[in-house]
Amino acid sequence: MAAETGKGVILVTGGAGYVGSQTCKLLAKQGYTPVTFDNLVTGHRDAVQWGPLERGDLVDFESIREVIERRQPLAVMHFAAHCHVTESVRDPGKYYRNNVLGTVNLLEAMKQHGVEQIVFSSSCATYGIPEKNPITEQHPQRPISPYGWTKFMAERILGDFEEAHGIRSVALRYFNAAGADPDAQTGEHHDPETHLIPRVLDVALGRREELVIFGDDYETPDGTCIRDYIHVSDLADAHLRALNHLGSGAGSIQLNLGTEHGFSVLDVVTTAEEVTGRKIARRIDRRRPGDPSRLVADASRAREILDWRPRYGELEIILRHAWNWQQK
Repeated sequence: MAAETGKGVILVTGGAGYVGSQTCKLLAKQGYTPVTFDNLVTGHRDAVQWGPLERGDLVDFESIREVIERRQPLAVMHFAAHCHVTESVRDPGKYYRNNVLGTVNLLEAMKQHGVEQIVFSSSCATYGIPEKNPITEQHPQRPISPYGWTKFMAERILGDFEEAHGIRSVALRYFNAAGADPDAQTGEHHDPETHLIPRVLDVALGRREELVIFGDDYETPDGTCIRDYIHVSDLADAHLRALNHLGSGAGSIQLNLGTEHGFSVLDVVTTAEEVTGRKIARRIDRRRPGDPSRLVADASRAREILDWRPRYGELEIILRHAWNWQQK
């Protein structure tokens, strides 16, 4: 267990997860002590490498309150959430209980102990079906899944807690998180795996027989969905910059995080074949309900306000880092 030294403690809910663990690595590199709060239901104990682990569940108010009282963090980074759109449609109660009630409990505990800064992991799922691309932060928020609604509600709750209690926040609306730690120390590992890039690489490794592509009749150049893939290290960098933004005394804000470039499912498959040197078997299935044909970010406000620019914006680099991790 790491000692609490340097610039102070940052409480990282969901720090044993994909993006949270990569952010903990960067926080430690910058002199903070990242304290991970995680129930390890979907997170991984071996991903907690850069600071202490506090095992607990945000649905249990007393467990998060006690950790905040004891650790006295300067700020919170809030990643903890269930995040599978399809599952949220099947089991909405699980998502509202975990993602919404958990956020309320966290904010109540912060209020009790005078912690007034939080960086929140939000999602482009709050926009729903886009009216146009690229998507700006001014685009109407009309979620089409319980998962999207939980992120939308959490953003609204953050605003209410600021007005009532002075807790300032930065909500970062991710597009498609992808890639892995460039040093291959952490990476994407879900069970079941629903994200495209690890599923593609699983086929290359022989862990899956084929990749199922959901629809090839979209209004895109090759008929498959287009998404904005953003490297997990670039997401971590944005969280650190958001923390510095709040630390400077600046006000709350909501920002998109993406590369502003879209790649289709077939672009990903073709690039994966080049990176791995292996053929990716695939078959076409029908569309999934509610899948937009194109989701691409306008991230100009993040550039302007946080001076943030993706370092790993090329699809080939994203896939190469993911491949190095996946082979481990």
